[in-house]
Amino acid sequence: MTLDGSICSFTVFAITSAIASTALAQTEAGQGAWTHEVTYTADVAGTVRGGAAHAGRALDNLDVIIDGDLEKLVGWHGATVHGYLLNNSGGAPNDLAGTLQGVDNIEVGRPRARLYELWIQSRFADDRGSVLAGLYDLNSEFYSTEASGLLLAPPFGIGSELASTGPNGPSIFPSTALAVRARIEGGRGAYAQTAVLNAHARTVGDPEGPSTSFDKGALIVAEAGVGDSWRLAAGGWVYTERQPDLRDLDASGDPALSKARGGYVLAEYPFIDGGEAGRSVSGFARLGFSDGDTTPFSSGWQVGVLVERVFASRPDSAFSIGVEQGVLSSKQRANTFDAGLSPAAAESSVEITYSDKLAPRLALQPDLQVIRRAGGDQDARTVVLMALRLTISLF
Repeated sequence: MTLDGSICSFTVFAITSAIASTALAQTEAGQGAWTHEVTYTADVAGTVRGGAAHAGRALDNLDVIIDGDLEKLVGWHGATVHGYLLNNSGGAPNDLAGTLQGVDNIEVGRPRARLYELWIQSRFADDRGSVLAGLYDLNSEFYSTEASGLLLAPPFGIGSELASTGPNGPSIFPSTALAVRARIEGGRGAYAQTAVLNAHARTVGDPEGPSTSFDKGALIVAEAGVGDSWRLAAGGWVYTERQPDLRDLDASGDPALSKARGGYVLAEYPFIDGGEAGRSVSGFARLGFSDGDTTPFSSGWQVGVLVERVFASRPDSAFSIGVEQGVLSSKQRANTFDAGLSPAAAESSVEITYSDKLAPRLALQPDLQVIRRAGGDQDARTVVLMALRLTISLF
């Protein structure tokens, strides 16, 4: 981590601490109208086998989240406002690992502070329905599984076949887009939701600021599921405007434009429910697919297990293991061959991680990842990456 990056993080921390203190005072005066959360995360990650070099990189992430109850503040029944400030600094461990999918879910291409989310939500029909509008993280509600949340590798957050689409990626970490989302809920955990998002994800803090013109079209996503303690869901996505093709060219030599679309299915199941005092074990499985013309991945899958309260004497101890594979499209493999490499059918990895609190607000999480065919290169040496995450809940 550079010194400048550290200064930036702590400067933002000082500002947001003042904001959080103000919100706390308003919370006490407004009878719980405001809530806030400030979390600092620091990672050290490096390759110990394979990759470009055996070295490490430090990086960090600061989350400042403020939520307001608009019914208590202005009398708007069922409405809430949500603000989320994000700051990232430090190095890029994936430069060492050389993967297509990434190795650390707080790594960014441009370290800087951003307004990550800012939206208003209104609930109706006895809270069974809601509409949300503003800067919105698609992955906060779509293509997500709670049981995979402890794992650091990005594919366990959202499938790579969707994450690698769009002019600047879809509206996910670290850059969101203007969106409208509608959701309706039924009995036994049934739900259906859809969102229309600006195809060009760019928010306050990114170069040129947020995109409001929708000049590159929209991304439309829909998902439906069922289940209370367990969950089974399916979703689909499509871009309203054609996207640049990975390989095909038009008559002028520019990338041809192709339809970008795909879908996914996911499941979560609690194998053991230990309640508040016992050990709990839950599993997840996900499968996604895409057109393969506008994204390097034609499909991908992830499976894994999360164990909470691993040790009876350590209530915050958690262990997780995940296996994933990003299946490369024929056009991506052809591009790899043209680059002088032997194309692999897929890039895959196994991740093992453990987290525990050393103090009420401090958690440590060692992590191990083994990545095969990094970069889609059939001859690439297997990469072994080790990481250590420190998380501090500041407020």
